[in-house]
Amino acid sequence: MQNAIVVFTKVPKEGVSKTRLTTARGGLFTPEEAKDFYEACLLDVIDHCVSADSGDVYICQDNRGDRDYLKQFLANISNPQAIKEIFSDVEGNFDQCMQYAADYILKKGQAGRLADSVLIVGGDLPCLQPLNIKDAVSKMKKLASTNQGLAVAMHSEDIESSVGAAMVASACQEGGFSMIGYTCTTPFEFEGVFYNKEGITALDVLVQKTSSHNIPFGLVEAVPDVDIPLDLASQIPVLKALQLAGKYDATIELPNRTIKFLIDEMGLESSAMPPQR
Repeated sequence: MQNAIVVFTKVPKEGVSKTRLTTARGGLFTPEEAKDFYEACLLDVIDHCVSADSGDVYICQDNRGDRDYLKQFLANISNPQAIKEIFSDVEGNFDQCMQYAADYILKKGQAGRLADSVLIVGGDLPCLQPLNIKDAVSKMKKLASTNQGLAVAMHSEDIESSVGAAMVASACQEGGFSMIGYTCTTPFEFEGVFYNKEGITALDVLVQKTSSHNIPFGLVEAVPDVDIPLDLASQIPVLKALQLAGKYDATIELPNRTIKFLIDEMGLESSAMPPQR
């Protein structure tokens, strides 16, 4: 089963990237620093997606982003030739953009699809490890080969009967998810996942949709994203822990650009309020 990894991102831009981390919105960064942080994080994420060696790596950028700037920016990753393709999403809400990214790869299982399964990864996951990606893809392949996966798979003359339905996800804060993967035969649509009138969390909706179709589901290690100052503060101790663990574990790949920016250059530290007695 051939897999593809899609890094889903906006093109970094001052005043657009990670604005909730800026001083204007209660954060620590200037607009330029927020952009620099996201660029460091995005480069680390892409490098780790490539080194996971778990499928072709694609970049899905926002429709209004500067493609020329993105191409120039991507020259800074360790192996620019490893990027299979850059494509743009469509105008619309987050559900629609995610659906387009998945459909671009899977073609709903029809002939001409670029892979049999897709793993979509956010660009703001500073502690993402190649092992997280390997685990997600491995679980998806195993689930797709089960009798249950084959039983609930969508059927088409263009789809090999050996590709079953399967879904994997990695949880993050506030009931969301930071990675999601599924096969081309999985009966799933993003509609209502991120935008629903009932106020249900994205992960809850994902579980409900998966359960209603009896799709085999796998949960991998949580990988938090960074949107607000609390997210950022929570990640700094983890980055330091990764630095130490990396001395003794060759499977750990450090997000060196993110560490350099946040810890070495900005000198940021996390703190915890002492208990009130």
